[in-house]
Amino acid sequence: MRASAVNIVSFRYQNNQVVDRCRPTGSNPPVNTDDIAAARAALSAWGHESARLAPLGQGLINLTLRVTPARGPEFVLQRVNPVFPAAVNRDVDVVTRRLEEAGVGTARLVPTRSGALWVEYAAGVWRLQTWLPGLSREALAEPPQAEAAGRLLGRFHTALDGLAHAFANPRLGVHDTARHLQRLRDALEMHRSHRRYAQVAPLAAEILELAAALPALPPTADRIVHGDPKINNMLFDARSGEALCMVDLDTVGRMPLPLELGDAFRSWCNPAGENQRSGVFSAALFDAGLRGYAATAGAWITPAEQAAIAPATLTIIVELAARFCADALNENYFGWDAQRFASRSEHNQVRAAGQMSLARSCRSVYAQLQASVERAFA
Repeated sequence: MRASAVNIVSFRYQNNQVVDRCRPTGSNPPVNTDDIAAARAALSAWGHESARLAPLGQGLINLTLRVTPARGPEFVLQRVNPVFPAAVNRDVDVVTRRLEEAGVGTARLVPTRSGALWVEYAAGVWRLQTWLPGLSREALAEPPQAEAAGRLLGRFHTALDGLAHAFANPRLGVHDTARHLQRLRDALEMHRSHRRYAQVAPLAAEILELAAALPALPPTADRIVHGDPKINNMLFDARSGEALCMVDLDTVGRMPLPLELGDAFRSWCNPAGENQRSGVFSAALFDAGLRGYAATAGAWITPAEQAAIAPATLTIIVELAARFCADALNENYFGWDAQRFASRSEHNQVRAAGQMSLARSCRSVYAQLQASVERAFA
């Protein structure tokens, strides 16, 4: 699994008990002593209940802990979020076996002493994975990093091409942009009395206006993709800068490839990240990421998929703005940083504004993006 050079949460131990903890601002989900107690009980299935535990990373979905036994290799323990069925672990096992066979770096599930891929304890599904050293980035700073990310994503896609597997977690409609826009319209209608409605409504109107002008995406076949290829779902070698592997594979499934690439580039090309009110889309990072992707998947991606990359990138940015904006009123999905923002609503309004700023920036360099696509796959 992952090691992160930044924002790793640490506990202070005394007699193998947690007595203090330090959590970085915005880390989700928070970890408490009940979580640690449940994790230790779950780890008994692998014989590691006495190992040292420390929270790991800033994931929004699964509780992730670093497991350091007294002897032997380290592991990563996760409590899988209930949004995923327990059988998603079979998906992960099939996918990682295929990646390993293809020579693509990946963490592997560690079977319990009874041979199970996961255990259920304290109303949670727990799994143990091999530890992979590497650097996790929250944002990209320079083109070589984007090029490395592109090379890895291309290797990942081509390695899984043709895999015959029925996914337990197909995630149908995850990028159904029309549905997300309708959810925003519904939120505007249902929450007129919301305390922040006057601030949110103008932003929502701008999002819907820009969405109406989005370029149409051509129909393309479904491919097996990661499903959430944001930059912090990759591990990098700290010395060479090469991208080593992709993590958090619960989202792997089938969808049109341009949506996957659009989701990747909206993350890779926004150095400011998702928690700022403004963002600038980096055409240089886009160009480098495409070069890397073409180097490993250029002979595999179809012309129709290539042509859809730039419009899909803009579409995904607007879609995410709509999702954040809807939750500024619904307040029931995305987490929030209570140390920076007074409410989930305020945080998600900032996120929505940041994505709209990014969308405007993306539109301003749109011709450059299309030219980059043509060069990369020439």
